Amino acid sequence: MQSKHYFIYTFGCAMNEYDTERIAAALEAKGYIPSDKVDDSDFIILNTCSVREKPQVKILSYLGQIKLLKEKRPNMIVGITGCVAQQEGEKFLKNNKVVNFVMGTDAVTHIDDIIEKAINGERFADTQTDSSSFSISSFSRKEKIAANVTIMKGCNNYCSYCIVPYVRGREVSRTPEEIINEIKSLVDNGVKEVCLLGQNVNSYGRNLSEKIDFPDLLSLVNKVNGLERIRFVTSHPKDFSEKMIYAMAENEKVCRYLHLPLQSGSNAVLKAMNRKYTYEEYREKIIKAREVMPDIEFSSDFIVGFPNETDDDFNDTLNAVQEIGYDRIFAFNYSKRPGTKAFDMEDNVPANVKSERLNSLFALQDSLYDKRLPGMEGIKTEVLVTSINNDKEYPYYGLNMYNRKVAFSSNKNLTFGDTASVLIKNAKRNCMYGIEV
Repeated sequence: MQSKHYFIYTFGCAMNEYDTERIAAALEAKGYIPSDKVDDSDFIILNTCSVREKPQVKILSYLGQIKLLKEKRPNMIVGITGCVAQQEGEKFLKNNKVVNFVMGTDAVTHIDDIIEKAINGERFADTQTDSSSFSISSFSRKEKIAANVTIMKGCNNYCSYCIVPYVRGREVSRTPEEIINEIKSLVDNGVKEVCLLGQNVNSYGRNLSEKIDFPDLLSLVNKVNGLERIRFVTSHPKDFSEKMIYAMAENEKVCRYLHLPLQSGSNAVLKAMNRKYTYEEYREKIIKAREVMPDIEFSSDFIVGFPNETDDDFNDTLNAVQEIGYDRIFAFNYSKRPGTKAFDMEDNVPANVKSERLNSLFALQDSLYDKRLPGMEGIKTEVLVTSINNDKEYPYYGLNMYNRKVAFSSNKNLTFGDTASVLIKNAKRNCMYGIEV
């Protein structure tokens, strides 16, 4: 019997990556073998993102390539999952004849049935949602040193530019017992670091019958024997509390790194975005976190060119980046997303102005970070080895507790999962280089 292969192309966030692992486990249980080539695969899934316009454009472009493949291999099964699937549903199926099925964000809970229906030749869209409870059955994971663990799904914030609440539903949390059991299972299989995932992790536990919040959950995860590090994304500034700051400081396995999206330094723009905080309130939380953890590093997201953003509004963003002093930023030009409240606003910042502002923002961040780089040389930092390539000058690679990439050499023969104390010799924007000491 000829082997059958599957290929999954994942767009978007870490939540999508986690769902991809669940889908892959189900396909392998059906006898499919993973492939890194789309053209020799029998079962293809595009796990999609609709947060910005560009991923959706890439999906349609990719489907054009798959259409040519399917003309030669008509038995190839093509599925669309993720946020675009949830948003478009039957319409996507109708408009893209190459697609066999559309699977929404909640449908992954019964992925086995969906695969079976697709194999049996059914063409369908499954976009039903359920925000009454949230449970994830155990599934087979590839051996890893660092792994994602979803703790909740959905969002109740309804930022005016964001489609997530409409495609992921309302906030609902997994029970702490289920989360801890998954983490223990991962640790038993060699995982040393977990990243806890949610659209807004600071809202964790609000729908559960037991009294528990995200700081409480961090303390529980911190107690798991054999686990060495804990990361998490994403935190919403309005829900990031003083209790959370102390939980990060007091639980030694929690990395000293916080991704706290500001989106804009202008209070007028933040109000239009429905972010429910001011820049001054955001800054106070940064100040408090640094007071409790002087070595903490921060990153942030920004949207440039939101409707009615003036030069003064954008200058407020530049001033915020300068004042906060981020370790890194992620920034994007605003694009209208159908279904959001901002979709009806006039997209009145010209494309060339958006591009100029985005370039200015990145240039400022780069210049500020470049000034800090010399101070990182000569320091020692603990690195968890997640990649090894003996053909490179610096064969070992991993992240430190501040989410910085580090490549280094060693006189020892290290293995995956080892933790090394590395002396930084050369600090660059995207990676630091050093030697184990």
